[in-house]
Amino acid sequence: MLEIGADGRTWLLSGPGSSYAVRLTDGDELLHLHWGPRIALADAEALATLPAPRYWPFESQLDGREEYPVEGGPRFVRPALSVRTEERRGTEWAFESYETDGEELRLRFTDAGLRITLHYRMRGDVIERWVTLDNDGAAPVELLRADSATWTLPEREGWGLSQLHGRWAAESRLVRSGLTYGEKVIGSRRGHTGHQHLPWVALDTDATEERGEVYGCALAWSGSWRIAVAQLPDARVQITGGAGYDDSGLLRLAPGETFTTPVFAGLWSDGGFGGASRTWHAYQRAYVVPDADRDRPVLYNSWEATGFGISEEQQRVLARRAAAMGVELFVVDDGWFGARTSDRAGLGDWTPNPDRFPSGLKPLADDVHALGMQFGIWVEPEMVNADSDLYRAHPDWVQYQPGRRRTEFRNQLVLNLAREDVQEYLWEQLDGLLSSAPIDYVKWDFNRCFTDAGWPVDAYPQRLWVDHVRALYALVDRLRAAHPSVAFESCSGGGGRVDLGIMSRTDQVWTSDNTDPLDRLAIQHGFSQIHPARVMAAWVTDSPNTQLNGRVSSLRFRFVSAMAGVLGVGGDLAEWTEEELEEARDWVGLYKEIRPVVQRGDLYRLRRPEGGLSAVQYVLGDETVVLALLQAQHHGEPVAPLRLRGLDPTTTYECRETGEMHRGAVLLHHGLRTGLHGDFDAAVVRLHRV
Repeated sequence: MLEIGADGRTWLLSGPGSSYAVRLTDGDELLHLHWGPRIALADAEALATLPAPRYWPFESQLDGREEYPVEGGPRFVRPALSVRTEERRGTEWAFESYETDGEELRLRFTDAGLRITLHYRMRGDVIERWVTLDNDGAAPVELLRADSATWTLPEREGWGLSQLHGRWAAESRLVRSGLTYGEKVIGSRRGHTGHQHLPWVALDTDATEERGEVYGCALAWSGSWRIAVAQLPDARVQITGGAGYDDSGLLRLAPGETFTTPVFAGLWSDGGFGGASRTWHAYQRAYVVPDADRDRPVLYNSWEATGFGISEEQQRVLARRAAAMGVELFVVDDGWFGARTSDRAGLGDWTPNPDRFPSGLKPLADDVHALGMQFGIWVEPEMVNADSDLYRAHPDWVQYQPGRRRTEFRNQLVLNLAREDVQEYLWEQLDGLLSSAPIDYVKWDFNRCFTDAGWPVDAYPQRLWVDHVRALYALVDRLRAAHPSVAFESCSGGGGRVDLGIMSRTDQVWTSDNTDPLDRLAIQHGFSQIHPARVMAAWVTDSPNTQLNGRVSSLRFRFVSAMAGVLGVGGDLAEWTEEELEEARDWVGLYKEIRPVVQRGDLYRLRRPEGGLSAVQYVLGDETVVLALLQAQHHGEPVAPLRLRGLDPTTTYECRETGEMHRGAVLLHHGLRTGLHGDFDAAVVRLHRV
């Protein structure tokens, strides 16, 4: 709901449980009023009449109070907007007007030909904020920094900062630390979201999993980015974030050009970290993820079974075994195209290898469909090998710095998607590929960071950092429009491109290249702080885990761990025994029964994955599912029962596994004991409202 004060200078946005208010002063200064529990318009207007705090010399009356700090004037905080023209640097804006479009609020300001529009939209209890910059003048304007929003928190003591950090194969690790005076900056200077940080932060003073105030912010951008959390000298806290890592320049706007920043979304919750997570999940299922009301299929990916040594008949053998297991989507990974017999050649040549697929992909796709499964493929369109027909024809199509060696990671270079000819080539290749065979799914990978991000022939080459991402979005959007039945998965060497921007264009994301079921518990725990199970791909692979750590784990433990998201299988099925295939078929069948609850239900984290018992609970309507995993040996001792959440205390629930009846706040005795299955045990428990 959007409400406007009688004088047209106070604006209040409200969701089911929270409100956000701003006020324009007589001097055209836009001040932050409120972000927190739901309030009435009269309350917001009363806040606007409170006297400003007393300021001492050398302090600014705007710092910590201003809604969107710009560079210039009596301001000393980090500016959200920094612009430069031939004559001057900085902004001295004047309010022009406001307008509404449904639930969206637009506040327009101008400064010497530059129009600045601040956008606000409340979706549930999540506020979306972004900025549009229009050059209406006669001269170019350079955007040194154009953040999406600055968030101002209420005055509190003892703020703590939660963030998700990591590296390849160890993404999304949750850490909380006390906030001190100064700035804490996280981000990526790699050209993509990165494995090192997810673009999300949460702040609290004393919150637990299910109680207390939590403020969260998440950026919808898939390139380099920065979020700065600052505790100012007067103890106020502000969070500023947007595209780009530093202030060396984003874009140069010619007269008539426009730049729209990515969305920087925020929420307030009084339900602790769990309540904040459930709000984020509901928001993404309702407003971000395409077709989120459709459950994702169980997939099989042939990569770990075959590597690059694939053949059409070999894929058919795996497909028959996968279909017998109950798999619904069969995916051919790397190695099907060009001269791709290793990671040294073929990237960029997106036509089937004639030796491996002499009649193209269609015969295999038809056979997979005949087995009752969908058919999918792997691509990495933004990359090229030096040993490829594409690079030999167009060596200037990659990012490079003149006079410098072209750095190769994984024997590949990055195509400059900011170039229109590259964009058109990729469209023709991918559209032709998706038209050549009945392909239902595309795993879109991105396996290296930007290093030599140059564009020698362009007048403003640093724009490629932004324009690469904008071109990626446009290409995926165009492909989805032309092939609406094709689903897309975002992958970047695991979880290197996970953010709200790419999620608005893909159906799921590859969470990590680490498929060890024990390691995945911490990764999935962190991932769930912001993103729902509906998008979290999780695989069952072989044991021992030869890819990473050699750990041995039961098929039971591997399946229950992977059933916490979108279930996939990635082991070498040709080597599985008949007993393993039969057990796997049972687990796949069980997952299909609980899938609607897992992928669309409310998530409750019952136990953190810190040793001992780890457990997550999902609630959808009358159904409840608990996935419990025992991680360590405790001499065969019984494990303490789980107290379930989110259930009606006046209602009786029946456990489908045991037939036991439970009333209200369930204490669930899940039957787990260490030593039953080696060092680990796992259980799936289902309850139904009677």
